[in-house]
Amino acid sequence: MSDKPSSLSPDETADLCVKPLSGERLSREEGELLLAAGDIHELGRAAHELRMERANPGIATYVVDRNINYTNICVSRCRFCAFSRDIGDADAYVNEYEPVIRGKIAQAVELGATQILMQGGHHPSLPFEWYLDLLRSIKRDFPQVTLHSFSPPEVAHFSALFGMPVREVLSRLREAGLDSLPGGGAEVLSDRVRSEVSPRKCTADEWISVMREAHALGMRTTATMMFGHVETHPERIQHLERIRALQDDTGGFTAFICWTYQPENTPLGGTAVGGLEYLRTLAVARLYLDNFTNLQASWVTMGPKVGQLALMFGANDMGGTMLEENVVAAAGTSFTMTEAELRRLISTSGFTPKRRTTQYELLE
Repeated sequence: MSDKPSSLSPDETADLCVKPLSGERLSREEGELLLAAGDIHELGRAAHELRMERANPGIATYVVDRNINYTNICVSRCRFCAFSRDIGDADAYVNEYEPVIRGKIAQAVELGATQILMQGGHHPSLPFEWYLDLLRSIKRDFPQVTLHSFSPPEVAHFSALFGMPVREVLSRLREAGLDSLPGGGAEVLSDRVRSEVSPRKCTADEWISVMREAHALGMRTTATMMFGHVETHPERIQHLERIRALQDDTGGFTAFICWTYQPENTPLGGTAVGGLEYLRTLAVARLYLDNFTNLQASWVTMGPKVGQLALMFGANDMGGTMLEENVVAAAGTSFTMTEAELRRLISTSGFTPKRRTTQYELLE
């Protein structure tokens, strides 16, 4: 296959989409061809048909949550990141439980939040007990919230920093109150890509290993992909292949979320890919990930209107209300919605909005 195949016609695209629509698995080569050259309208049609088969066809779900960053100090300093800081920077911080994090969670719970997505930079010196105490304090004061926190790179960082196997790190975090892991820090699961954009972060194999260990402990997790920077189309499919294979083995992923790289204020720079490339990638992900029920729409990076279109390109979930978001905002993109606005967006797309838990159980 050439790097830039000529565009496929709608009929040629439909012929390739017959396999996933009939329950057969796409090969990597077929996935690469659809991603690089598939007709966008036919991709959307096929992805939407599959979404209606695999997920509840009458509804679109969402979770009320808040994203809290406990620190922006990070030794990784990834080239795509505008959020991280060094110790000593004027705007570097560590948010302690009292009063900052407790106040943020209390406000979120008052607004109906059931999930707290808590992540931070890779701090070089906070002791492990600091993280355990943080989890214990949250569970003591807010037992009703699900702690969907600490991405695989954070867990790998803890393992290296504190000299503990990954399974021990996860077990102790879980005993302290951690419920599930977000899929952040995956970027694209190619070591060539990671060596360019995040050379100090965990490898692709280490990301997979953390998720495998979490699933073995009975923890459910999400899988993500941030694309549109230095990766190729085959490397995006390689990423999908790796998480599809792990899902075959463990069944531990609850959902897949992809979003586009936001270049503003980052060392890497460049130009963000547009809505069509996002929708194309989302649709191919729905066709390729035949063992995933739930795909989230990334309205936080793409905006509400493209998020709404995503519900016609394979997504069945609108993700979180994101009462707070700082990482993407640092890169110059800041979309926010109230719960009422998000529900209206779903309703005008032809679906019934339903609140859910982190584990995709319906709350209404």
